[in-house]
Amino acid sequence: IQLSPLSPYSGTYVGYLIEKGKLNIGLEYLVENGRLTASNKLFLDQFTFGEAVESDRSTSLPVRLAVALLKDRNGEIHLDIPVSGDLDDPQFSILGIIWQVIRNLLVKAATSPLALISAMAGGEDFSTIVFPYGSARLAPPEQAKLEKIAGVLRDRPELKLEVKGYVDPERDPEGYRRELLQSRIRRAKYLDLVKRQGEAAPADAGTVTVTAAEYPEYLWRIYKETDFPKPRTVVGLVKHLPDAELEKLLLANTRAGAEELAELARARAEAVATALVETGGIPRERVFLATAEITALPADRDASRSRVEFGMAVR
Repeated sequence: IQLSPLSPYSGTYVGYLIEKGKLNIGLEYLVENGRLTASNKLFLDQFTFGEAVESDRSTSLPVRLAVALLKDRNGEIHLDIPVSGDLDDPQFSILGIIWQVIRNLLVKAATSPLALISAMAGGEDFSTIVFPYGSARLAPPEQAKLEKIAGVLRDRPELKLEVKGYVDPERDPEGYRRELLQSRIRRAKYLDLVKRQGEAAPADAGTVTVTAAEYPEYLWRIYKETDFPKPRTVVGLVKHLPDAELEKLLLANTRAGAEELAELARARAEAVATALVETGGIPRERVFLATAEITALPADRDASRSRVEFGMAVR
């Protein structure tokens, strides 16, 4: 079926004219003892909306976004809508069921576009990227997930991605303090390596490993350099305490307030955006950092709050 002649109907009920596209329908219907089992296979080829039309009867659902999500890299949409039911039931409606499935797709596109893609890609959850408490570093499993998301975006060039960072207000502050302490210790060793090795030193402090034997020395150095009231000896020198006590005092005197948590949320979003652009090959103009209420709960209350979530729109 050529779809462009249906533009008057799509303009009225969808709010957009149809620029082009073909619809192919494959139907298999089996009726036994008054019960229907049916398969409705829809194949839309190069389906493209045209200009917007003002209509008080059009849907408010994001039809353009749904089409962009459902299209593959070849511009094709494949849907298989099974229907079953009792034909003697006056409430049973084939068209009603088909429309409900399509409407659910549109609602999913509006509320959780990555979840819709996840369902299409076999069920893996693409809706969030999870971070360790206090950290903006991507764990290997999340990096692998981002590679798959980048593949989705490469296959759907009409889409642009919004990236929003969040924090757990209960667990991220402690994690942030510990992460910052470990970062300072790695940097102290990195500076030592630069002095000794010059250009042969590691490229950045993030790749440096501090061994268990080295840790007490660097912990003590960071402790002495940090400005806060410290226990002292009778002659006024900074008192050397056990490592656990040094860590406890350093953590207690590390600020992790609203400003630091906001920066952590931003760093998480930036880490995801950078991975999608530099590793995933997505043009930067298709990836946007979006503001959010950083302590908002995820839709799944059991999910981690230390996360990045995504939104999508059509270019």
